[in-house]
Amino acid sequence: MPEVIALYPGTFDPVTNGHLDVIERVAPLFGRLVVTVFRNSGKRPLFSAVERVDMLREVTAHLENVEVDSFEGLTVDYARRRGARVLVRGLRAVLEFDYEFQMALMNKTLAENLETVFILTSSQYSYLSSTIIKELASYGAPLTGLVPPSVEERLRQKFDAGRR
Repeated sequence: MPEVIALYPGTFDPVTNGHLDVIERVAPLFGRLVVTVFRNSGKRPLFSAVERVDMLREVTAHLENVEVDSFEGLTVDYARRRGARVLVRGLRAVLEFDYEFQMALMNKTLAENLETVFILTSSQYSYLSSTIIKELASYGAPLTGLVPPSVEERLRQKFDAGRR
């Protein structure tokens, strides 16, 4: 049987322990997991795509079958280019399911051989979002246990520089 390549796309601005939880739990299920930072021109990220890729590479270095990349465009186009057969989507709450379900159906319409797998975020991370993390960091709140230490340091540097 050929190696199954899965794609976990997201903005990851910044990567949280919730994202890392999904990555660590999904990676053993596939031959290769490609974590992809999508450069969305409609969003104004705090970190550049290069910074987000660097952070993800740091925090996933211990996972041999995980690769980190970036892309701009349609997810299905990137999945085709990489030979991915599965899209991984993490779900924190029921409210996210409706949107993710619509996206999965649209992706299936555009690429019928691409399957979407939903994985529930572990309960201790179900409330985490990159938006909440950035707000906490902007006020200097502690981030221990919410993001990897290297990401916390980058957030501190980013917000400390803005306060000067």
